[in-house]
Amino acid sequence: MGLSLDLGTPVNTALMLYILYSVQRIIFPPISKPTSIPTEFKAGYSWMPKSHPPTVLFKTFTPKTLEPFNGKDGGRILLAINGIVFDVTAGRNFYGPNGMYGNFAGRDASRGMAKQSFDLEMLTPVDQPLDKLEDLKPDEIENMKGWIEHFSNKYIICGKLVENDAI
Repeated sequence: MGLSLDLGTPVNTALMLYILYSVQRIIFPPISKPTSIPTEFKAGYSWMPKSHPPTVLFKTFTPKTLEPFNGKDGGRILLAINGIVFDVTAGRNFYGPNGMYGNFAGRDASRGMAKQSFDLEMLTPVDQPLDKLEDLKPDEIENMKGWIEHFSNKYIICGKLVENDAI
C-alpha cells in the first residue's frame, strides 16, 4: 500500500504545481522594501499628527490670572470648580463666548455649578476673595461634586485656583 503519485493527467499536474507554489510562498514570502514612507492611511487617519497638541502645565491661578482664559479671540478656555482649574477649550461650543455656559469661562464656576444656575450673580467678582461656599446645602455640594467628576473624566485638570494675594 504505497503512496503513488500519478502526474499523468493535466489536472493532477496543475494541482501539484499550485500546491508547491503556495507552499513556497508561505515558507519564503516575497520581501519588498517600500519605496516611500507612508504618510496617510486610506481609512483617513495620519501616521503622524498634523501638529503636536499644546503642552499643558499645571499652574496656580488666581481669579485675576484666570480671567483672561475666557475663550475670546479663539483663546484657551479655563474654568474653576472648587479650586480645580479645568481646560475646557475642547468644549468651546458650551464654554466659549457664545456658549450656554459662556459666563463661567475664565471664572470660578463653583457656586453656579452647585446651584445649577447660569446667573451672573453666581460669579464672585475677580477682585474679591474666593467664594468659601459655606452656605451651600448638601444637595448643592453633591451637584458641585458631580460636575467635578464629570469634568475630570472629560477635560484636562491644568491647575488650582487660590486667593488673589496667595501667589
